[in-house]
Amino acid sequence: MIKNTRCIESCCRSSSLRQDSSGFTLLELMISIAILGIIVVIVAGAMKLGIQSVERGERKIDALERMRTSLNIVEAQIQCMTSLTYDDNGEKKRYFKASRDSLQFSTNYSIWGGQRGYTIVSYDIGTDNNGKQSMKATETVVGMSNSRETSLMGSLDKIYFEYFSKGPTDEKGSWVDDWTDDVNIPEKVKLHLVSAQNDFTLIIPIRIAEFVNKLANAASVAAAAKK
Repeated sequence: MIKNTRCIESCCRSSSLRQDSSGFTLLELMISIAILGIIVVIVAGAMKLGIQSVERGERKIDALERMRTSLNIVEAQIQCMTSLTYDDNGEKKRYFKASRDSLQFSTNYSIWGGQRGYTIVSYDIGTDNNGKQSMKATETVVGMSNSRETSLMGSLDKIYFEYFSKGPTDEKGSWVDDWTDDVNIPEKVKLHLVSAQNDFTLIIPIRIAEFVNKLANAASVAAAAKK
């Protein structure tokens, strides 16, 4: 009799467990799906933001690397400037011409390393339709008619040059926008790169300036003495 009672109790408990674990209701299933959908949306949004952040970072790194390379090129070409001249109706003139928006000179450093000989390089600054400025470089090997051109930097609010002027009797020099001296060349070149409120400047010394200016002044003194 006792065994039968225990069997009945055991069967009742099993039946009760089967009834309790029979499954989810429709409302519970809908709530679960809704929660899962919210989690998926949150994860997808976070992944999208992460990818966009990585892409922005890569673009910024690429732009900075290009800027660094361009500045290295400009600095190397200016420091390797030569005093090469050309004949203009019997008059010796230098290739050096400088203004706020352009700079031309002769150098023995070429952007394209395969070129040999003296190179005439010109930096020209232009403005696009959005008001942003860029600078391009044009190279021509002396004695050759063909030239090559490349963009060095762009998408800046302002790009311009300044030149350090100091006369033989001046105690202090000054920076000027346009170089009008046909005899002497500046001791330094300053390149301004302006973006928003930031004004990055690169000051590049001209190695041959002292030698060239001394020769020019000596020639002027000799010419004046003959008169």
